[in-house]
Amino acid sequence: MITIPVAEPDLSGNEKKYVDDCLDTTWISSLGKYITEFEQGFAAFCGVRHGVSVSNGTAALHLALAALNIKAGDEVIVPDLTFVASANAVAYTGATPVLADVDKKTWNIDPEKIREKITADTKAIMPVHLYGHPCDMEPIMELASKHNLFVIEDCAEAHGAEYRGKRVGSIGTIGCFSFYGNKIITTGEGGMCVTNDEKLAERMRFLKDHGMTRPHYYHPEVGFNFRMTNIQAAIGLAQLERIDKFIAAKIRNAKLYRQLLSNVPGITFQPEEPYARSVFWLHSILVEDDFRCSRGTLMKDLKAAGIDSRPFFIPMHELPPYRQDGFTVAAELSRKGINLPSSTLLTEDDIKKICSVIAAN
Repeated sequence: MITIPVAEPDLSGNEKKYVDDCLDTTWISSLGKYITEFEQGFAAFCGVRHGVSVSNGTAALHLALAALNIKAGDEVIVPDLTFVASANAVAYTGATPVLADVDKKTWNIDPEKIREKITADTKAIMPVHLYGHPCDMEPIMELASKHNLFVIEDCAEAHGAEYRGKRVGSIGTIGCFSFYGNKIITTGEGGMCVTNDEKLAERMRFLKDHGMTRPHYYHPEVGFNFRMTNIQAAIGLAQLERIDKFIAAKIRNAKLYRQLLSNVPGITFQPEEPYARSVFWLHSILVEDDFRCSRGTLMKDLKAAGIDSRPFFIPMHELPPYRQDGFTVAAELSRKGINLPSSTLLTEDDIKKICSVIAAN
């Protein structure tokens, strides 16, 4: 029986109060005050002017691509090591996701590999801030400027992370977030696109609501039903009120993990680069070849102790829709990686128990 899950939301704030308010007022669908308050509040948190709420994080990526008119014949460069939604969202538009290997040190997309992948058909770059650590955005933005490319930041795992003092999502053309139940803040399902471009924000609002203009029921284009509900936004607003507390807990837990595991042979961590403020969405380790046992055996040992864990994402190049060769770093990281319990509800004793299992000999 699992007693320490990989992720668990903290819903002890105003979540129930705000949801009850939605029920009392009957504003439970995609209109209501919580939608506006959550969009405005989250945009301000990210340091941008506009927030456009959507039904989930994948929809956020798809909507951003559609608003930028990414279409069949175009190419979008994405990291090989990421959740499949990053590549799938590109495929939904008819465009081609072009995979780039990741940097062995940061685990994020390698700017030099991006440079090698740019062609005349490239229209955008989609850096993913993996496990809460920001990508090295400066060289990525330089490449985008040089080649006139859009930058869509996949921030699904990195709410509040900072690159050279700027919040992720505020650096590229559009930032896309997920509020799935295991994210730093949650709406159950849900997502958000953020941008400083007013015209892009209006375009996304139009497309996410069936491509409908006012008066109602006039649809000059094919749009999507990517709307967030007022109930979801009510939960999100309550979560946003405590996001700084959640991030502080993530960072505190990461420090304890590293302190307790720093002298364990064969265990390494994703480093926090000087330009970055990681939010450690999932606390992730690599089980190196000189560790006392295999990754699979370690995961079984953790499970036997009631501790859940997850392997790293399978690289895109190993999945049937995107299968190809030549991504050695992503393959190695995926083979070695484990995501440890990372809930903000973890206690110090929980983390000590987890680390004792890992350090056992």
